[in-house]
Amino acid sequence: MEPKRRQKLATSLLIGAWLLVVGWQVQEHLSVVAAARSDLRSRSHEIAGTLSAVTRALSFRGAVFQERLDPVLKELVNNRANALVKLIYVGLLNTDGDPVTAAGDTNLFSREIPASGELWSDSYATFVLPVEGASVSPEGVTNNPTVVLPPFRNFTNGEPRSRDFSRREPRPDETNFVAAKFPFPFTNAAGQIETPPPPPEGGDRPRGGNHRPPWMRGMTDAEFKALAAKRELHGLVLAMSTDNYRALCVHDVWLRGVIVFFAGISALGAGLAWRNLRRTSDLQIRLVRASELNSHLKEMNLAAAGLAHETRNPLNLIRGQAQMIARLPDASPDVRDKSKIIVDETDKVTAQLTEFINYSRPREVRRTKIALTAACSEITRTLAYDIGEKKLHVEVTGDPLAIEADEQLLRQVLFNLLINATQAVDDGGQIKIEVRRASATEAILEVRDDGHGVASENRQEIFKPYFTTHQKGTGLGLAVVSQIVLAHGWEIVCLPNEPKGTIFRLIHLKIAS
Repeated sequence: MEPKRRQKLATSLLIGAWLLVVGWQVQEHLSVVAAARSDLRSRSHEIAGTLSAVTRALSFRGAVFQERLDPVLKELVNNRANALVKLIYVGLLNTDGDPVTAAGDTNLFSREIPASGELWSDSYATFVLPVEGASVSPEGVTNNPTVVLPPFRNFTNGEPRSRDFSRREPRPDETNFVAAKFPFPFTNAAGQIETPPPPPEGGDRPRGGNHRPPWMRGMTDAEFKALAAKRELHGLVLAMSTDNYRALCVHDVWLRGVIVFFAGISALGAGLAWRNLRRTSDLQIRLVRASELNSHLKEMNLAAAGLAHETRNPLNLIRGQAQMIARLPDASPDVRDKSKIIVDETDKVTAQLTEFINYSRPREVRRTKIALTAACSEITRTLAYDIGEKKLHVEVTGDPLAIEADEQLLRQVLFNLLINATQAVDDGGQIKIEVRRASATEAILEVRDDGHGVASENRQEIFKPYFTTHQKGTGLGLAVVSQIVLAHGWEIVCLPNEPKGTIFRLIHLKIAS
């Protein structure tokens, strides 16, 4: 399989694994949300069951006074014992779905309850639940006979009455609540209280069912049904705070987000690790190939060096024979001129072969302590003939420092740099060799000239083999310098010398202790 296809396949697998983790976390979050809603729904059913049991306990013959239910509802709303659930509204509903009695924030009551009996908003959730098995229905049908009556004093005007409401003699100043509420003729036109009509033969008057309490026997069936239609319990509505529910959902979202984030980081790290592994394997393959090629090049290098060395012997023989022919007494001037040409060309080829042998020779550094300024002065005296021929001014300045270097290789570096400078300057030019301390352990060597300089695009190329800007140059002098510098762990750079000329700077020369 090609590397690009492998990379695409691995990337696709990692992205697929990350998307799988994302989908898994989304599913888990939805499960947590559903569980939190179910828990809140279960708690609402618990509250409804508790309220139903309390209502049954407080009722007498199917009726319960509102003044006995209101404290229970207020206690449910104001109870802070259960911090997990906060009840902010509770209301008991009649057959029409209107609240008979309620506690809490009454502004939360809403008729816009869906068929599921639940309504979720940002800050609270509303549940409509049955009381004692009853449920709210559009037809108003109910199987719950419990009636919530107004306070008892509204029936008795604050005074206790006998259980037989129809036969008690009321006081003259008494105002009958039922007579005021329902148009029953308990008072005459003069305001005098009349005795209710006697019950029909066969017992008491009909009570509208088996659950009419004794104090309501003065009502007719129509009056009782009208009261029951408005006050009969049919269901209850609960509004519960969703603060804890939302906090749980937000916390779970953050938790899932952290998991997804670290899953993404893991996938990215795995991708980078796989890419680095692939690059490492590719580099290892390249290194093996380069090692094989390097071995081959070493063999070729040795063969070429041996060939160059063996070629110098015939060239020396040719040079010697040409010199002998030129010295013969009977040699004509034309023969002497041609012999001189042979000698000059042979010298050029020999010099090139010598440079090639020096470049191809392995550099084994044997470090010794060398006085750098003294070595520069000695190389300057070696090139005194070339310097004097062009009337150059050469100056060696700087600190008298000693460095650790191979003496023979250092002399070769200085010789090549100085000969390169003498070739670059015109007659009467100036060359300056400066040695200075860069730090407590390192020194810098600079060779400056005021020649024609090196173009900016050639400042890196001049250290490559067979690259030269001089007509008489071999192109190997600075390549040999670069090779020796690298063998010592130094660094050489070519810089412009203002206003004209070139600077060759050697840095990281280790000062001898």
